[in-house]
Amino acid sequence: MSKAAQGALGFLHKSHIVAEPGYNRWRVPPASIAIHLCIGSVYAWSVFNPALTRELGVAASSANDWDLGSVVWIFSVAIVFLGLAAAFAGKWLEEVGPRMVGVVAAFLWGGGFIIGSLGISTHQLWLIYLGYGVLGGCGLGLGYVSPVSTLIRWFPDRRGMATGMAIMGFGGGAMIATPVKSWLLNLYQKAPEFLGAQDAVATVVEGGRVFAETAAGKVEVVVATAKQAAVFGGDAGVYVVGTGNTGAAQTFMTLGIVYFVVMILAAFQYRVPAEGWKPAGWVPKPVASGMVSQNNVHIDQASKTPQFWQMWIMLCFNVTAGIGVIGVAKTMMSDIFGSALPLVVTAAFASTYVMMISVFNMVGRFFWASTSDYIGRKATYMCFFVLGTALYLSIPYFASAVATNPAMIYLIGFYVATMIIFSMYGGGFATIPAYLADMFGTMHVGGIHGRLLTAWSTAGVLGPLAITSLRQMSVDRAIGDLASRVDAAAFAEKFGAPLAQLDQLVAAKTVTIAKLMEIAPEGTIDPTSSLYNTTMYCMAALLVVGFLANLMMRPVREHHHHDEPELQAVPVE
Repeated sequence: MSKAAQGALGFLHKSHIVAEPGYNRWRVPPASIAIHLCIGSVYAWSVFNPALTRELGVAASSANDWDLGSVVWIFSVAIVFLGLAAAFAGKWLEEVGPRMVGVVAAFLWGGGFIIGSLGISTHQLWLIYLGYGVLGGCGLGLGYVSPVSTLIRWFPDRRGMATGMAIMGFGGGAMIATPVKSWLLNLYQKAPEFLGAQDAVATVVEGGRVFAETAAGKVEVVVATAKQAAVFGGDAGVYVVGTGNTGAAQTFMTLGIVYFVVMILAAFQYRVPAEGWKPAGWVPKPVASGMVSQNNVHIDQASKTPQFWQMWIMLCFNVTAGIGVIGVAKTMMSDIFGSALPLVVTAAFASTYVMMISVFNMVGRFFWASTSDYIGRKATYMCFFVLGTALYLSIPYFASAVATNPAMIYLIGFYVATMIIFSMYGGGFATIPAYLADMFGTMHVGGIHGRLLTAWSTAGVLGPLAITSLRQMSVDRAIGDLASRVDAAAFAEKFGAPLAQLDQLVAAKTVTIAKLMEIAPEGTIDPTSSLYNTTMYCMAALLVVGFLANLMMRPVREHHHHDEPELQAVPVE
């Protein structure tokens, strides 16, 4: 930031927000939680997918509408820029303080939604990528790290609890945002012009597009099913393209304004403690293990230590294992238990399962981070890796067992195992800032934390890529195995082609596991429930690597310590 800009925004600098004597430190966590609740809504991005893929057709996707593949990557771009912004702005955070960073985050996150709204209304996809993905992603990164070092300084006696409270808000953001976004989309949506039932309207197809003749001339239309039209209370039939509104642009605009206001108000509640401040009556306890340093490590020196990269691996692999499963949770529940327990595992049950993931993700952030204050950060991460490895290995057992014996006990075991896994996924995020403070001191912990979050960006790509690739490998293998068991004549009769054309039939989605099971020999076990076994074994292997990295954690060597004492801001007369 230029000197002119810093001068104009000088009132936001940390030197101007030093708390006066007697300031109640409990006023800071609510501000942090408010900001994290706003930016945590990024996890509810999928709510926008249906609307964005039928922005022009409204009732159904039209020829010029964006496809799902173009839309889903907006979320990934935002996560990547979250990590990059946190990494590059971490040092700046330590220089200017949390209020200035929080204000900039509000402009970027709120402004990103507003630019995205313009992109939707003008049907310019690049504007959504720029607004929500790039600028909004930068706002995510700044908003995420802005309270960390401040809370650790305010709560030296409860580092884990303090960061857990703030980061808990990020986990809970999607819980609030999902129903709010859905409500706003319903509020702003407008049904397109209805021409009539499909058999009552004369249509022609030209270049793959459907047109209808009206009094105003030939217009492009879409044909909606009863299910599609029910979204806005309409009837199945023909609708004119470009005459309705999904409400996405207005929802983006509304959220942008609301998030901006909330985050600005919260940022102005940030205060930093005065030099030498400590909680009344608190005396630092001597730490026999030596895993809590009384020294500081400069931000530029931290990345030169093995401890930083050990933590990078720990966070990356813990998140990779969790985020990949979160992305396919609903599908995984249906695949493993849908056919074995169809009366229990309904679509509604699977949806409730996804909601409970958010609950345990959020609660785990506070529970595990607070627990680390008592058992230590290293021991807490040992729980993540040891318990997590055992739980990931248990999932293939439950999947295989329910395929041969459809009993509720296996569903219960799977449910409990995955909920604990998701609590530790959130707990890893919330505990790592306190772990960093223990190892590197509090002087530059916010900036160091920001650089460590590049592990999150990496995991955000690795996790979904790994689980989808491994699942597809399992599907291909299962289809090949089933095809070798079925009668060739029965196969040709059912699919209208010989077994020799299996690859082409699979590519066209004509042959599936479910359809092959219809002609499989009696007694053949449906392999659908085991499609995720290889994935779970790989996730467990990742946690073993994380366990080894944590096991070898040692105090930072003395030559990395910063010689100068931490410089605290002082009040300006």
